[in-house]
Amino acid sequence: MTVTALRKDDNTAPDDADALTLVCKALADGLRLEILRLLRTSSFGVLEICRILDIRQSALSHHLKILANAGLATTRREGNSIFYRRPLLISDDPLHSFKKSAFEAIDRVPLRAELRERLNLVQQERSEQSLQFFSKHSDKFLEKQGLVAEHSQYMSSVLDLLNELELSPALKVMEVGPGAGELLAKLAQQFDNVIALDNALEMLNLSRETIAAEQLHNVDFIHGDTHTALSLQTRCDVILYDMVLHHLPSPQEAFQHAATLLNDSGLLLIVDLCRHDQDWVRDSCGDLWLGFDHDELHDWATQAGLRPEQSVYLGLRNGFQIQMCVFHKPGYVAANSA
Repeated sequence: MTVTALRKDDNTAPDDADALTLVCKALADGLRLEILRLLRTSSFGVLEICRILDIRQSALSHHLKILANAGLATTRREGNSIFYRRPLLISDDPLHSFKKSAFEAIDRVPLRAELRERLNLVQQERSEQSLQFFSKHSDKFLEKQGLVAEHSQYMSSVLDLLNELELSPALKVMEVGPGAGELLAKLAQQFDNVIALDNALEMLNLSRETIAAEQLHNVDFIHGDTHTALSLQTRCDVILYDMVLHHLPSPQEAFQHAATLLNDSGLLLIVDLCRHDQDWVRDSCGDLWLGFDHDELHDWATQAGLRPEQSVYLGLRNGFQIQMCVFHKPGYVAANSA
């Protein structure tokens, strides 16, 4: 494989041979390959990785440092916690193609069964943490949501975006985590066939009450998450996550599941917080993640085979910013591009 020469900087940048050597040395270890396979699925804290791999923290730190120095792993701060993840591969990185090929080769080897079991346990614990919060605070949902962003502050922008997409009323639409059902009711008025999917029964019942009050009869309610939808072989044309992604144990997985649940040329609409540092939302609002970088969402979508369509950003008075991002499966043709 030909590696493009690195830009030289006598003070900070290694030459191309040094950079390539660091990457090759980092890849020449079975445990580090296991770490990279694990980081493909999500971001993890050091203690979580120790549990999954059954390794001492001191030993793991040594391997993570080697991967980080080689540009094969990076960190993300979530309040007082540090999570490791794979880096976003930047096209102007001289080793971009080499790293991309290495990740693709690594991913062709599945995680060992015992590691998958421990990984699932960690994800279940994260999911249970979020589920318990919403089950406990379902009667105060709007109050909790209002601490970050009241639905009325951005609802019209979401509806405007849906109108700009000029979607057919005949499309089958699924909202994941519909909350109190405000957006769900609007979707049921616009589309003939709507699905509400929520793993918190108390929240799903709130949505039922909202839909019943609006005298709408075209919404199917499913108690569960996207794993449940996959097991039911659910298929739809549009999937929406409205301020839900930051509550999920593995946000990256949402894109992978959407790619399967969506029909050809289907659309995924993500409405969520941009990256922020207001750690208080963990306890007050049950957030697992402090928002997301634009490039992070796009990278997850690309890995899942989805393509960016458009993005809209809204600033809120309390310092938060909302991003609305549309992704599509191959075959989609934008209404204004015909």
